[in-house]
Amino acid sequence: MTLADCEVQSGAKGYWFKTDETGAVAGGIAKFVDREKAEKYLPLRPNTLVVLAAGPLAVKMSGVMIKVFGAACEGHMDKERYEFCWIVDFPMYEIGEESGELEFCHNPFSMPSGGLDVLLRAERGEIDPLEITADQYDIVCNGVELSSGAVRNHDPEIMIKAFELVRLGEEDVKAKFPAMYNAFTYGAPPHAGVAPGVDRMVMLLAGEESIREIIPFPMNKNAQDVMMGAPGEVTEAQLRELHIAVTADPE
Repeated sequence: MTLADCEVQSGAKGYWFKTDETGAVAGGIAKFVDREKAEKYLPLRPNTLVVLAAGPLAVKMSGVMIKVFGAACEGHMDKERYEFCWIVDFPMYEIGEESGELEFCHNPFSMPSGGLDVLLRAERGEIDPLEITADQYDIVCNGVELSSGAVRNHDPEIMIKAFELVRLGEEDVKAKFPAMYNAFTYGAPPHAGVAPGVDRMVMLLAGEESIREIIPFPMNKNAQDVMMGAPGEVTEAQLRELHIAVTADPE
């Protein structure tokens, strides 16, 4: 993958420069780089590649570049080691790329850190909603997400207030998520969970770079299982058994 591929994948703009064998700045945007100022923030040793991201999606771009170029630069990563880390303090909200308005960042049913109080403070304008974090957590190994989880927003009052910040009221929550809303009105206890990706663990243990290499029946880009011939045609008998009627006119 190239820097252009990273730009397409992340939607941000990427730049680069490097230091050659003598330590001189060269390539990319080198003519705009003040070495003395750059050395205050970067360890510009000889043969160093520096990649930069700019724009509203720069954070996303940075993540893509770290994963791509870190693995591509020989000697930068020890591929024989397993390095683990917990990712926490996920933002609860973000500004939508298309709408330009406040939206949920990841899981709208996660408990906001600080509960109802922090949502009310955001509603009153005392804090920026973008500063609210969620009780979510991922465990990552060598840049691969192995498990993801969260503390559930089990309180209907807190849930409704969380949705109100993204312009959805109580009636919207009841209409869109009736099963969850109704269940929590009976008083569900606080609870949390995590979903391990066993297939990703096997991928790392097998030394593979793609999860498709360790799945027995992987789907292609068209969501087709070429080994099983799925999806396939459904017979009329199967439809009748499930009380399903096809009403669309055949093309």
